Amino acid sequence: MSEIIPHWLSKQAQLKPKKQAIELQDGTSLTFQELEEKSKRFARKLAQTGVLEGTHIGILSGNNLDMVIAIHALSYLGAIGVLFNTRLTTEELTYQANDARVSMILSSHHFYDQAKQIQSSLTVFRFSDIEQLEEKEVSLRCEINLSEPFTIIYTSGTTGKPKGVVHTYGNHWWSAVGSALNLGVHTDDKWLNPLPLFHVGGLAVLIRSVMYGMPVFLMERFDETAVQEAIMKKDVTIASVVTVMLQRLVEVLEEGTYPDHFRCMLLGGGPAPKPLLENAKARNIPVFQSYGMTETSSQIVTLSPQDALNKIGSAGKPLFPAQLKIDAAPNEVGEIFVKGPMVTSGYFNKPAATAKAFVDGWLATGDLGYVDEAGFLYVVERRTDLIISGGENVYPSEVESVLSGMDGIREVGVVGKQDDQWGQSPVAFVVTDSPSITKEAIIAYAKKRLAKYKLPTAIYFVEQLPRNASNKLMRQTLVKWLRDKS
Repeated sequence: MSEIIPHWLSKQAQLKPKKQAIELQDGTSLTFQELEEKSKRFARKLAQTGVLEGTHIGILSGNNLDMVIAIHALSYLGAIGVLFNTRLTTEELTYQANDARVSMILSSHHFYDQAKQIQSSLTVFRFSDIEQLEEKEVSLRCEINLSEPFTIIYTSGTTGKPKGVVHTYGNHWWSAVGSALNLGVHTDDKWLNPLPLFHVGGLAVLIRSVMYGMPVFLMERFDETAVQEAIMKKDVTIASVVTVMLQRLVEVLEEGTYPDHFRCMLLGGGPAPKPLLENAKARNIPVFQSYGMTETSSQIVTLSPQDALNKIGSAGKPLFPAQLKIDAAPNEVGEIFVKGPMVTSGYFNKPAATAKAFVDGWLATGDLGYVDEAGFLYVVERRTDLIISGGENVYPSEVESVLSGMDGIREVGVVGKQDDQWGQSPVAFVVTDSPSITKEAIIAYAKKRLAKYKLPTAIYFVEQLPRNASNKLMRQTLVKWLRDKS
């Protein structure tokens, strides 16, 4: 039997009509009532283009108010949003549009020309084009069926073609419930989101804010100075970031501290270097490490408030509705398996890939980690990123963490290269703040802190590391750089 709840935006507009829902950097803001009215109006105009229940609508846009309204509008029509990464090539976007069976594309003005190139047979509308249409008399949804699909977001595709992860309303609902039961919901909360809405971490903030009746301070893009100013002056209490964002925030904060009301820096995007976490702790930044993926509708494991400062390096324990297992003894590394109502039921139109991903109802994440005696998860690596050198496992994140502790090193990316003697050996791409740092100095620093088989056999200085729209390190690009140097 399907679970039915009132439409979450309409319900919040009824409960807290005058409460702020969205705030932008330029001072623009909407209440929940205004957001509901604009989303319904957009939905009725969108219906003029032939959008029906179950229609797949591509969205190509950066973070802006129009995109927020469009996403909510789709929920009033029962249409499904396919959220496109704006950093992809036309070829990549065309593949996803075809694979997801997209009927039309909505775009911001900035990405309109790119959207028109995706596929000649697809109609493309700018958000402003829809606004010019007349409203159609159409029945809008007043309830949400938690079992129905709401969004499709493609995985990064580090191996093979990307796959469209289907998120139901229930997946989003339970993700929000799990986060609330861990972090709590305070009456004065305001969640800052610099993450792109086309990624699940950014989208999750948008959706859960409606369920909580909590305002979102939405940023077009990450800028450390603007984020710091918002935390200092805009009553922000929670912010979602990834590792490189935290690093830049620590640097710009220098010896300062955040206001007492700022209670959570939610950190995702993979393992963070321990020196960075210790620097954050020294500045009393309340970093809550988390673990999640597109398939888990954002975080599924997160540190709790009482453990944030005494379990540095851990992603925490599974959120209340979730389960986690590793088929290994405590403190032994194995593959991470997760289960819970926030976990996707599968990939769109990919039954074989779905069947392969699930083992007796557990999602095989492809990530490696271990659980300590107290049940705290420590994520060490993607299985596909693991380096095996002379039969020994080398975790790139461990080497990166050690090297990033050296003064003058800003960022490090480590991958494996083929080695005739050892099978593989680690190499490091390094971004420095000091031109005087030498390869020899880095190796000497590493020798004191790493086993011999973990030492990089080559150091390459680069101006910046390749990162995706969520600022996650793109190791496959480093592998390509390595091939180009061969």
